[in-house]
Amino acid sequence: MAADAAYHSLPVSDYTGLDPGMTYYAFDPANSTYYAAAGLIASPNSQQAQIGDQDDGGYNLFTRSSSTTTWTVYNDGLGAAQDSVCPISIPASVLAAWNWKPKSCFPPQSP
Repeated sequence: MAADAAYHSLPVSDYTGLDPGMTYYAFDPANSTYYAAAGLIASPNSQQAQIGDQDDGGYNLFTRSSSTTTWTVYNDGLGAAQDSVCPISIPASVLAAWNWKPKSCFPPQSP
């Protein structure tokens, strides 16, 4: 949450948690990289966070080398939109662990 809040230049307190069913985490030993994907829930008391979720889509991807503690954030607010381009290449092994479609960068849509 801290990395995502900082990415949006907002305090963590502007969010109440991670979006249930939209949060993913994995480690790929082939490249010693951690991957995560999540949407934050904006606090009802933070208009800035609510607007950011609406305008940016409110969904981000993250990477972190196993040798660091710092996450790199990638905005993926339009990841499910037709013809959108994924900001990073997520390894097939991670996509499989998350049960995402090959070459995708957003969770499967609920029926």
